Amino acid sequence: MTPEGLADLIRSRAEGQGRFLTALAGPPGAGKSTLAEAVVTALGSGARVVPMDGFHYDDAVLNARGLRARKGAPETFDVQGFLTLIRRLRDEDEVAIPVFDRERELSRAAADVVGPADRFLVVEGNYLLLQEGPWQALHHAFDLTVWIDVPETELDRRLMQRWLHHGKTPEQARAWIDGNDMPNIRRTIAGSRPADVAVRWS
Repeated sequence: MTPEGLADLIRSRAEGQGRFLTALAGPPGAGKSTLAEAVVTALGSGARVVPMDGFHYDDAVLNARGLRARKGAPETFDVQGFLTLIRRLRDEDEVAIPVFDRERELSRAAADVVGPADRFLVVEGNYLLLQEGPWQALHHAFDLTVWIDVPETELDRRLMQRWLHHGKTPEQARAWIDGNDMPNIRRTIAGSRPADVAVRWS
């Protein structure tokens, strides 16, 4: 399904409703951010992306908990904070949201605002469909769920490009993918519930 097709589906499902929340989930490297932006562009006025990545724990917290080497795993996010945000997006006209700065590897609190005119929210993240506590509390949080299906070999290729772009050596990138990204990929694929719609996105 194309971004335009997803946009048409969202419009049809949202007819007669207020704010409409779409979950766009998939493993690391699936292209969630890119597809979310394309869908929002196709939807036009009143649509925006809400990224899950703003709820990364800071590196200082991960270091204190011995989780720095697993950054990006389900347990390295402020899940309760994210759940609260999703509830607020449903109930409140204006909500400040955090944004993850990948260049600086940290989250910026209240870096953006969802306003009253934002009706179509495309929430993107790895673990939106994960059937593990406390993530499973999101089970009924969305009006539409979408899963991005990408072969593991392609995810590996994309992640190598990503980490090389962010300054890692090939050896460092390979070690990070094998030790962190690939376990997260397999955990996400194996542990996520079926979505309303599955798409291939390249």
